[in-house]
Amino acid sequence: MTGSRVVALGHYQPAKVLTNDDLAAMVDTSDEWITSRVGIKTRHVGGPDEPVDELAAHAGAKALAAAGLQPSDIDLVLVATSTAIDRSPSMSARVAARLGMGSPAVMDINVVCSGFTHALAVADHTIRAGAATRALVIGADKMGDIADWTDRTTCVLLGDGAGAAVVTADPSAPDTPGGPGIGPVLWGSVPEMGNAVRIEGTPPRFAQEGQSVYRWATTQLPPIARKVCEKAGITPEDLAAVVLHQANLRIIEPVARKIGAVNAVIARDVVDSGNTSAASIPMALSKLVERGEVASGAPVLLFGFGGNLSYAGQVIRCP
Repeated sequence: MTGSRVVALGHYQPAKVLTNDDLAAMVDTSDEWITSRVGIKTRHVGGPDEPVDELAAHAGAKALAAAGLQPSDIDLVLVATSTAIDRSPSMSARVAARLGMGSPAVMDINVVCSGFTHALAVADHTIRAGAATRALVIGADKMGDIADWTDRTTCVLLGDGAGAAVVTADPSAPDTPGGPGIGPVLWGSVPEMGNAVRIEGTPPRFAQEGQSVYRWATTQLPPIARKVCEKAGITPEDLAAVVLHQANLRIIEPVARKIGAVNAVIARDVVDSGNTSAASIPMALSKLVERGEVASGAPVLLFGFGGNLSYAGQVIRCP
């Protein structure tokens, strides 16, 4: 059976940076309060002339350039996002148009914070089934558009951005020493806790039950993440990097520790970028690769969690 692999990455963030001191001038908060509770120092915020599909297209173009491919080479575009205000055209269709693609299949996937790892699994399955050969998988969210900028408990968390991966068919992937380019996904949800993270109303606004999410993430997710490694045929000690959804440093650090990835680089892009929802994992991974912190071919755990109280993870080989 044909496998698949991530061959290139790209990321993009708006130029405007919002610091904790900037937020302290807007709501009753402070740099110390934000840093001690969530570990975030800055976040990027797009303007009204920077829609989600523009962020996604910039990241996608960088990933294509890194892969040495033309837009016409792509036959599947998946965009994971929960901040697409318009229902049609989809973000994926708009990205395909912006990049001048030929006639790819286009699909948006809304699983909020775990959207990218869900979309990556869909791309892998589609390629394995022979329905596509080259996919552009993007996580893009403009959380600033749905932030309640009067609520100091949530607005301090959020940022805007996009990350992208080019995924290609790889006939040798199933027999590659150390496992396939994209390992088996482990995904699921906790439906009875779905309201713990919400984007609701008109206009839509982000809200969450922070303590419930924290307790669930730090207690329930580590054993699930270890099972992801087991499905990939490796141990947590084998991991070269762990890229969790960049929600909150107080979640990332204990979860990574409990997974047991003692030799891994832990992505902490949340400090500079805030919570960018579906963009957070591909953006953090792209930055690690750009800085040369993970060797090509090394095993990396990707694990998304959040909205819908959903989760999805897989081990990939670093491009």
